[in-house]
Amino acid sequence: MLGTNKSERAVRDGLPVCFPRLWRFCASLTGRKDHADDLAQKTCLRAIEKAALFEPGTHLDRWLFTMARRIWINDMRQAAIRQTASFTDEGQPDVDDKKPDVETNILAREVFTRMNALPEAQRAAALLVFVEGYKYSETAEILDIPIGTVMSRVSAARKTLTHQVYPATNRSVAGATDRRK
Repeated sequence: MLGTNKSERAVRDGLPVCFPRLWRFCASLTGRKDHADDLAQKTCLRAIEKAALFEPGTHLDRWLFTMARRIWINDMRQAAIRQTASFTDEGQPDVDDKKPDVETNILAREVFTRMNALPEAQRAAALLVFVEGYKYSETAEILDIPIGTVMSRVSAARKTLTHQVYPATNRSVAGATDRRK
């Protein structure tokens, strides 16, 4: 019983610290601010309900990200069965910053817009690696996929984002590559 109290305390104390990153991850999964809000809230509720399963001293953020991904997958499955959910893009997630300057907000919005255009699988892997700074092995654990799949998704996301940011450069590089064949 004492371990359960420590687990619950660790989860309750850690949620406010992890929430901004959790919400950002949820936004990468859902692609919509309102869905990210709902998913983050569901994840927090589930974390509190399942707090006894958390091991204090381990990575709460990874535990929450894994939980959020599983909730999202279950929600998508349920929506597909009911065929009532709409997953159209109705806007980009807002970037909340307590002391934002204009340039930072513009750049952050542009990054999220470009990342939001990626397929969901690439978006989640890219966010965990590029934004959250996880290693490929940690990302694989969170997403419950092989490390090679993470590497492939991150590589594809990087290539897509590079083509979006530097389209002229990539055409000349692609042309040079094609001439060598």
